[in-house]
Amino acid sequence: MEIKSVAILGAGAIGAYFIYGFTAADIDFCLVAKGERKERLQREGICINGKIYRPAVKTPEEARGVDLLLVSVKYNGLRGALEDIRTVTAPNTTVLSLLNGIDSEEIISTVIDPAQIVYSLMRINSERDGSSVTFNAEKAPGLFVGEKDSAEESERLLAIRALLEKTPLKYNFREDIIADQWLKYALNIAYNLPQAVLGVGYAAYFDSDHVGFIRDRLEAEARQVAAAYGITFGPLENTRPRWLEKARFSTLQDLEAKRHTEIDMFCKVLMEKAAAKGIPVPFAEYTCHAIKALEEKNDGKFDYK
Repeated sequence: MEIKSVAILGAGAIGAYFIYGFTAADIDFCLVAKGERKERLQREGICINGKIYRPAVKTPEEARGVDLLLVSVKYNGLRGALEDIRTVTAPNTTVLSLLNGIDSEEIISTVIDPAQIVYSLMRINSERDGSSVTFNAEKAPGLFVGEKDSAEESERLLAIRALLEKTPLKYNFREDIIADQWLKYALNIAYNLPQAVLGVGYAAYFDSDHVGFIRDRLEAEARQVAAAYGITFGPLENTRPRWLEKARFSTLQDLEAKRHTEIDMFCKVLMEKAAAKGIPVPFAEYTCHAIKALEEKNDGKFDYK
């Protein structure tokens, strides 16, 4: 099995990482877009680490039948992208969902054969300022992949490995990708969200017993829900030196830029899975409502005259 063609749906922070890597290796790839978005991407390109990239842009119909489709849209845009995913995906196409969270593969499998989906997660610390994306490619751990029901590195995973070995992108095979997805999910819930509510840098988790308390309760709720589904994972392994003291993660970045966040992917999904098992998750519920209220504030809902 050999991957000769790649399509990327979504040109945000994660998509930018792959655009950077595939361009460096002269891989046959394209962005998938249509209408005004396609015209804008072709006209303006994408600014990555201060450089303008102008990859090929194709409609879903033009991209149909690629060997590998990378889905990197924002979570709140995923359901709206399902028809495009269905259009691009042919019987030969392998699909990688690069979204955070634990249910994007479930959502995508409603429109394509679930057997075509490789489970994965991304680890990269990036910042988005308008249409510009910056990241440190050398320090980024990159792509982590595995098969949902197997601890073996399958033929299609080996093909993805071979593809990425031609590039500066990082490939990591995982024997239990589901546990790894939940670990990253819990990491995001515990470290991404409290700082977004409070508007503080990363070091606050270590400088304040109060911020640490919220972090620990959110982590505990995520672990309890995971255990109810038969999933366990190791320690989150976040230490003070891991990030800059002032580091701000994606949810806080979104709020500061007055964008809507991916809180549904984090807390709402956890709340739904907890409810299905009869598990209370009060800290997740509070955090969900707090961040949605901050989104409303940014939208001007509380600009009383």
